[in-house]
Amino acid sequence: MANIKPAPADTRAREDEKTEAHQFSAENRIEHSEVVGNGILPMVAKDKVDKFGGHTKVDPKEIGLVKRLDLYMLPILWIMYFFNLLDRNALFNAKLNSLDKDLGLQGTEYNTLVGILNVGYIAGQIPSNMIINRVRPSLYMGGFCVVWSIICTLTFLAQNFEHMLAFRLLLGFAEAPFYPGALYLLSCFYTRKEIATRMAIFYTGNMLAASFSGLIAAAIFSTLDGRYGMAGWRWLYIIQGTFSTAVGVASLFLLPNHPLKTKWLTQEQRELAHNRIVTDTTEKEGEASPWKGLYQCVVDWRTWVFVLMYNLHLSSVSFAAFLPTVMRTLGYSTNITLVLTFPPYFLAAILGIVMSWTSGRYNERTWHITVLKCIVIAGFIVAVSTTNIPARFVAIFMFVPFSFGINNIMLGWISATLAQTNEKKAVALAICNSFGNLNGVYTPYLWPDSSSPRFMQGFLSCMAFSAVVIITVWIMKSALKRQNKQILRDDPNAISLYVY
Repeated sequence: MANIKPAPADTRAREDEKTEAHQFSAENRIEHSEVVGNGILPMVAKDKVDKFGGHTKVDPKEIGLVKRLDLYMLPILWIMYFFNLLDRNALFNAKLNSLDKDLGLQGTEYNTLVGILNVGYIAGQIPSNMIINRVRPSLYMGGFCVVWSIICTLTFLAQNFEHMLAFRLLLGFAEAPFYPGALYLLSCFYTRKEIATRMAIFYTGNMLAASFSGLIAAAIFSTLDGRYGMAGWRWLYIIQGTFSTAVGVASLFLLPNHPLKTKWLTQEQRELAHNRIVTDTTEKEGEASPWKGLYQCVVDWRTWVFVLMYNLHLSSVSFAAFLPTVMRTLGYSTNITLVLTFPPYFLAAILGIVMSWTSGRYNERTWHITVLKCIVIAGFIVAVSTTNIPARFVAIFMFVPFSFGINNIMLGWISATLAQTNEKKAVALAICNSFGNLNGVYTPYLWPDSSSPRFMQGFLSCMAFSAVVIITVWIMKSALKRQNKQILRDDPNAISLYVY
């Protein structure tokens, strides 16, 4: 058994936990809240534990485990997310080709195509994460990746608005399980101090997909537009969907399952992976059914504060769906416009990792989100105040990277706060993501073509959304601070406290 060096004032509790852990064997039914096997826990240096109970890794076995997770788990999830975004956002670049003309789109029909995907995307997430604990994530998530890739490929067949509407709706349902499922899978393996950085690395798949999507589309439009009588946007769907299908097939064999059932970990690593998450979770409870997990999540008022916070944040990022259109107001050609979407998203990928790392390093959430949001608001103010090209370009570099620097800090905060049972955590991530993405139903109508080039309605709305996000963040900090005081009153030796 690994040498265990407990944190201050916790020796007796740890010894009791070790004694109980010996009662379990491989044949016993394993509860998510139990320390399993031989009670293998990471060594914890007393001076490396922060005020919330998060510890800096010093155990070579734990360090080796995390490196293995980073090497095996993150790459396949990253590649899947990259193609997930490419497939979903192909419509945005297709609009710069001849999509409107070929499908005969009129009025707000394009905006409807943007929003309809979210109907399926939102409807499928909560049921999906309710059952993810009862299935093999590798088969479940990999299978849906293959399905959405095939739908994307077949979208080239669309001949009118109704056809494209159907493809977009189906694509939303097929893509629904991936993102909340991936977040939950990451939260099953990484601690509170690690999770935001890993989510940020994972999220760079989104950022780089957004960065490269314009470059990919520009290359396809310039070389294949009109080839064999097909418009460039049809080739875009064929090529991206084909590569995405190959990734989906590969993921069936490469994705991990739950910590205790992951084949590319040794038995000792499986137990350590499981046990360190158990001991890192505040107010950890026993296993729950999917429906009980849903109930626990719904009756916890913190869920709904996080839902409001995340929905408003994503609403403030609604500019992303129309960034190529906004960039076109700078006066450049279609291909140059697509190329210019690359730098802001590339910077967003880097900034997201840096901000998530500092948030995890110092176990801090409130000030990170507040400062980043203030920079974003300043960018919106510049963008709405002028159509001057240099000023607008600077504004874009303010509100794009710093907006996306917040996402993973917020999601890591949600997964750590609502993690009393694995089922509750899974449903919480799905609920927050589902209700958060409701913004995709109404925000497209904040960016009508008629408001070009200033897009005042869209930018002013994003400013308001961002301001209210800051308010909800401070409400949550105040609430969690009170809860920590209550936990310490009930148990002065408690170590794992809520992070804010």
